[in-house]
Amino acid sequence: MNGEYSGNLGIISMPGTKKFCSKIDFYLKQWRETDHTFIIDAEYPRFSSGDGKVVLTESVRGKDIYIVSDPYNYSITYKMRGIDTNMSPDDHYQDIKRVISAINGKAWRISVIMTMLYGSRQHARNCRESLDCAVALRELENLGVKNIITFDAHDPRVQNAIPLTSFDNLYPNYQMMKALVRNVGDISIDPSRMIVVAPDAGGIQRCLKLAESLNLNIGMFYKRRDTTHVTEGHNPILFHKFLGDNLFGKDVIIVDDIMDTGESLIDSFTELKRGGAKRVFAFITFGMFTNGYECFEVAYRNHLFDKIFVSNLIYRQEEHIAREWLVDVDLSKYAAYIIESINKEISISKILDPKTKISKLIESLK
Repeated sequence: MNGEYSGNLGIISMPGTKKFCSKIDFYLKQWRETDHTFIIDAEYPRFSSGDGKVVLTESVRGKDIYIVSDPYNYSITYKMRGIDTNMSPDDHYQDIKRVISAINGKAWRISVIMTMLYGSRQHARNCRESLDCAVALRELENLGVKNIITFDAHDPRVQNAIPLTSFDNLYPNYQMMKALVRNVGDISIDPSRMIVVAPDAGGIQRCLKLAESLNLNIGMFYKRRDTTHVTEGHNPILFHKFLGDNLFGKDVIIVDDIMDTGESLIDSFTELKRGGAKRVFAFITFGMFTNGYECFEVAYRNHLFDKIFVSNLIYRQEEHIAREWLVDVDLSKYAAYIIESINKEISISKILDPKTKISKLIESLK
């Protein structure tokens, strides 16, 4: 990459991001032809009461700091009154603020990379309820954070809460398509053979970004939810119907940001197969699998879908990654490109809009 370094680069790996940050560090060292690590050591001790603090074990004075956090890594635990307690998104977010406090104004610039945006599922107000994501963004802005970088925000309009702070929302479309091509040998990117589908009206813009790059048509599911009730963390679906072109004999790509329990996704698989879809794939940025994997095993055995592609942006149980129908998509190099570009003050517009790379990928198929 061309460009001058705008600061001595430093990466602070938050709890649960060590593996992801190690890969970022690998690419940065490769591009800059150095053996020097860019990762700054930090410790995250806890008092027996559960109170936490952050200790930086080396200087950050004058450095361009990138704090990398996975707020949804539930595998990290700490002792509170002798009891193993899993870190919640709130705990991870508090640790980000503790790191900024430990930096104590000594860094040249602070950027925060949240692989999945904290509070993003509570991004809008429908009644007397909190606006968690907007409040968190304002807090980070007030703490002096200059850049906030995230992937596939549930509603990117939440950045309107901080109009004077840099906010970059990255989509993994190219990485997902590359994984599809590598794992499905006879794929054909053609409007007569493939269609991109949004799981609901809220995902239309996300699907359009991919469909326009591939020159494909889109369809969507209309879902009416019971907003008066919350069952197991979500509003129950009352009505679920596909709207779009004839599916018969076509490959279908469902594109979504968050997959929680997976019930709605499996319902979509079922409807698509009823409509005559040949093969069904899903591009899911954040595969949470909060109800486990068994329902997907059953759906796969019943030939309701072919592959689900999920990113490594949030924690996944290692023993469940190696499944025949689950493809792990690595986004560490993408994150490294972003850090490299911002540190060198290079425009990231081409990285945000990877149409050229996707076009070359399609040409390689031909």
